[in-house]
Amino acid sequence: MLRLLPALCLVMLPVVTMAQDTTPDPEPEAPMTLDRLDEIIRALDPEAQSNGSVWQLTINEVQVLIVTDAAADRMRAITPVAKTDDLTPADVTRVMQANFDTALDARYAIAKDILWSAFIHPLSPLEKKEFISGLGQVVNLAQSYGTLYSGGALQYGGGDSGALQRALLDDLLKKGEEI
Repeated sequence: MLRLLPALCLVMLPVVTMAQDTTPDPEPEAPMTLDRLDEIIRALDPEAQSNGSVWQLTINEVQVLIVTDAAADRMRAITPVAKTDDLTPADVTRVMQANFDTALDARYAIAKDILWSAFIHPLSPLEKKEFISGLGQVVNLAQSYGTLYSGGALQYGGGDSGALQRALLDDLLKKGEEI
């Protein structure tokens, strides 16, 4: 009888695993295109301006510029934060620290004598929620410069800022669900 128990377990194992609820993986999104990007941007800001490869929109009273290069399969969402002449060495150190732990998918970057908040990503594999989250993080980084230096999706510690920044990301994601 004891020898039958392991054999019975082996025979029944496939039946038990077949009875488990298996939810199919969601269909992957189609590659991001400039037309699809335009549709998402206009859902977030119907007043957005575009020339077909560059968009200017406003999120939470922050002007965001989205620059794309379809041939290079790249996009970036940026907003200016400060002039580099106004940065102290301590400011530069702090933004580099933030890039390591709180900036998340967006980053602080310096170009043309300006400190920018930037989300940079390959265009075609970019998914809608990832793009919207990146935009929210760009805005949160710009707005939290000098205080939390945070992209807003994750916070270490308590306080009100995390909830306020998370609310912006949630609001943007909700607007994006409609398309």
